[in-house]
Amino acid sequence: MIVSVVLLLVSVGGVVLSMSSPVWSDVILIAGPCTVASIVILFRETWQLRTRRAASAVRLIVIDGSNVMYWRDGTPRVECVQDVVNHLKKQGFHLGVMFDANAGYLFSGEYRDDKAMSRLLNLPLENVMVVPKGTPADPYILNAARDMGAVILTNDRFRDWADDFPEVHRPGHLIKGEYRQGELWFDFATDEIAQQAA
Repeated sequence: MIVSVVLLLVSVGGVVLSMSSPVWSDVILIAGPCTVASIVILFRETWQLRTRRAASAVRLIVIDGSNVMYWRDGTPRVECVQDVVNHLKKQGFHLGVMFDANAGYLFSGEYRDDKAMSRLLNLPLENVMVVPKGTPADPYILNAARDMGAVILTNDRFRDWADDFPEVHRPGHLIKGEYRQGELWFDFATDEIAQQAA
């Protein structure tokens, strides 16, 4: 970008010089097109910088649905996950939710697959996953967060997985949450991106 600014200044200087004296009038043949080209280049670079900044500002969260559904009084409730999803969507987060296979049984007495959970959460099917039966959701959550560069919303500390996923010890990677006096609360204090959105 610095080169573009210097090119623009030199080109504008050439245009001014060509207009100041008849002796230098031919300089306009080079300085004029260079001025136009440097403006176009500068505009393009500015646009690309803004696009990169916007892309880096995307806030990604993987929600541990099986953990979040216990946030209100320790009873499994899909409404807790719905509240969290709705709140974070309003804050501009891009999110995915993962559940253990038994999550549906816990709050409704019957199995709920990805499709049923996505309908309950009003999220696209690709943003919701119920892991296969007999498999813990933890490694799926941790891998998804790693692959996407996302933080994880959970009160779980993933101690059993810390050797394979040392990022769980990094401040701001695991975001805690709960209901406080009936209102959702998230510990975004250590997560700079989330602070901007909150």
